[in-house]
Amino acid sequence: MHILEGALRPEIVAAGWVAGASALAVSLATLKNEEIPKTAACSALFFVASFIAVPIGITSAHLILNGIVGALVGFRAFAAIGAALILQALLFGYGGISSYGVNICVLSLPAMIGWALFLIVPKAAIGDRAICFWRKRIVWFSIGFFPIIVGAFLLALVLTINGDGFVNAAKVAFLAHIPIAAIEGIITLFALDFIERVKPDLLTR
Repeated sequence: MHILEGALRPEIVAAGWVAGASALAVSLATLKNEEIPKTAACSALFFVASFIAVPIGITSAHLILNGIVGALVGFRAFAAIGAALILQALLFGYGGISSYGVNICVLSLPAMIGWALFLIVPKAAIGDRAICFWRKRIVWFSIGFFPIIVGAFLLALVLTINGDGFVNAAKVAFLAHIPIAAIEGIITLFALDFIERVKPDLLTR
C-alpha cells in the first residue's frame, strides 16, 4: 500500500505532506512517556508486517495491521506508523520521502477506524471472556478488516486523482486488498483474543 518515490503529482505531494505532517506532529506532541513502549512495539509490528509485499505498479499489496495498531494505541498510531514509514523509506527505499505525507494519511487514517471499533467493546468486557463473547469476536475481526478496505479506497482515490494513467492501477490495488483485508481480520481476531487472554492490561484505554 506504500506509494513509491516520485510517483505523485506535486500538488498531491504538498497536500499529503501538510495533512500527514500535521497529524504526525500532534500525535508526537501529545505522546506521554508511559505510552512510548507500546507505541514503539506497534511501530515495530507495522514495520515488519508491511515488508512482505507484492508490487502493483507504483504501489504494493501487503499485510499492514494498522487496525490493531489503532486499537492498541489510538491516535498514537500516526506516531507509530509515521516512524516505521520514515525508517522504511530511508533505510530500504520502501515508499518514499516525497510520498511520505500521503503514505501516512493512507495508512494511519484507517487505523482510527480500528480505534473507534475497539471503543464499541464495553470496558467491563475486556479481560472477561464470558462477557460479550461473540460481540468481541466480531469487533476483533472488524478491527482488522475495515481499516484495510478504507485504506485501499484511499489509495485508489489518490491514484485516480493522480491521473488517468493510474486508474487501472487504482482498481487493481483496491481489489488486491480485499483478500488481504479478510486475512488481516482473521489475524487481528486471534491476536486480540490472545492478548485479552494473557495480557488484558494492554487493552486498557
